[in-house]
Amino acid sequence: MKKYSIGIDYGSESGRVLVVDIATGEIKGMQVIPYRHGVITETLPNSEINIPKGSALQHPNDYIEVLEEGVPAAISKAGINPEQIIGLGIDVTSSTLIPVDQNLIPLCFHKEWQDSHHAWLKLWKHHHTKTQTEKIYKLATQRKEKWMRRLGYNISEEWAFPKLLEVFEEGKAVYDATTYFIEAVDWLVSQLTSTLIRNNCSLGFKTFWNDEDGFPEEFLKELDREFGSTILDKLAGEVKNIGSRAGYLSKDWAEKLSLPEGLPIATGIIDAHSAILGTGVYQPETFLMVMGTSTCHMMMHSELKEVPGISGVIKDGVLPGLYAYEAGQSAVGDLFGSYVKNHVPNSYYEQAQELGVSVFNLLEEKASKLIPGENGMFALDWHNGNRSILSDADLSGVLIGLTLHTKPEEIYRAYMESTAFGAKIIIETFREWGMNVAKVVACGGLPQRNALLMQIYADILNIPIQISQSEYAPAIGAAVLGAVAAGAENGGYSDIKVAIQHIAPPFEKTYYPNEESVAIYETLFTHYKDMHDYFGVKHINLMRSLKKLRNCSAQTSKLAFIENK
Repeated sequence: MKKYSIGIDYGSESGRVLVVDIATGEIKGMQVIPYRHGVITETLPNSEINIPKGSALQHPNDYIEVLEEGVPAAISKAGINPEQIIGLGIDVTSSTLIPVDQNLIPLCFHKEWQDSHHAWLKLWKHHHTKTQTEKIYKLATQRKEKWMRRLGYNISEEWAFPKLLEVFEEGKAVYDATTYFIEAVDWLVSQLTSTLIRNNCSLGFKTFWNDEDGFPEEFLKELDREFGSTILDKLAGEVKNIGSRAGYLSKDWAEKLSLPEGLPIATGIIDAHSAILGTGVYQPETFLMVMGTSTCHMMMHSELKEVPGISGVIKDGVLPGLYAYEAGQSAVGDLFGSYVKNHVPNSYYEQAQELGVSVFNLLEEKASKLIPGENGMFALDWHNGNRSILSDADLSGVLIGLTLHTKPEEIYRAYMESTAFGAKIIIETFREWGMNVAKVVACGGLPQRNALLMQIYADILNIPIQISQSEYAPAIGAAVLGAVAAGAENGGYSDIKVAIQHIAPPFEKTYYPNEESVAIYETLFTHYKDMHDYFGVKHINLMRSLKKLRNCSAQTSKLAFIENK
């Protein structure tokens, strides 16, 4: 009888449930559940209560609906007996935090807290933490904290402690009422198993933790005596490594999901890190690009290197015995989508409709007719800040070379090229610090749909790029972990690498660099680096000043409107 594993991938907008054959990797059933409340950026659900600009919240119940609706639907589509399912794994974005009570119930589920934005789930891209981020960075730099070396000497607004300190400073009542702050993936796993479990991947990459030193307790106390004395109790729980079994499915959840009681549940993992398993990239010196709304870059290496500007490194963070490194770009698919939504003229929409294609397809077709450099322009891809290697959410996008005759496809191509240049900066940084990049792999929706984009990447990076056959790599990786949680004794696998070899799909296509394009892009990359350092290092206050002016002007206009109303 065939055996299957369930992999559940929670993205920023929806959850995806896969039922995967653990012997062949075939996807037998799939169900996507969009989040009912989406990303909350303006007002709290079912209210007119405004939340601060830069906030990105979600409703925890949307995550529960993915389980309750998605799992039975995926099993039904697979047409299998639930008894054939031997394990379940989950991945979620990070740092995506939920404040919960002693029973692991989110505070926003309680009527007394539902009007406080601090009681809701804070999504990874919650950026209302600039003050806290700067405070943490300043003190950590002054103290020359050892753990900073593993985080690229940077602190990101998207990590856990800026969010935690924000709640402490701006929502103290919520902070005091919170028993635990928990990553969404750990919350889901703990719900299913009725056991509080923390995964080492999220802790290591997002929460200043490592298995040698634990949390930096003295640093946290100097940051704020009360905060440092209380926060670690709110981060308590057994820490388990990726590839381990978190526990077993409870009776209540087994009935809700139509699954066997006692089903092995894998320890949770961050979504992009799960993609390493789902693409079969378990060898050192392979650079993985998980490309979607943003891009997360992952590298496995046998040694610990203290690379500046990356998003972290942790031993056993994805695979046993190897160090997992993370870097990233804050806007890739989002950058293209924003341009198409806000800046492409109606005539292009009309032309696309006449041709029966999307505006994206039309722009790609037009941009593909341009040779490198023909548009006479380039861009800095910082429309949502810079994650690596500058780690500065206050940076903004730049477009250079505009004329009265510039066409939309020329700008579109410049944006595609800019994201590839941003990836090249990251690869060069790894190499400068002694990490060879021998191979590049891409996965996600963008590589599957945009051939021009991937050819541009191959030309700019000057290295062949292999494309994963599946755009569901994180969910497949979660299914790998489910099969490993089951263990060989239950028809699964005891070795994670063996599980990957059976389940991960083969590569679909390889893009090779074009020598003529490579030469042109080397020249453009020199200009990109000059502008990268000019705006991101030497004149860093320029963009910050513009952002401050915009925020102040918007607030002044809002106040004037209220006064005149």
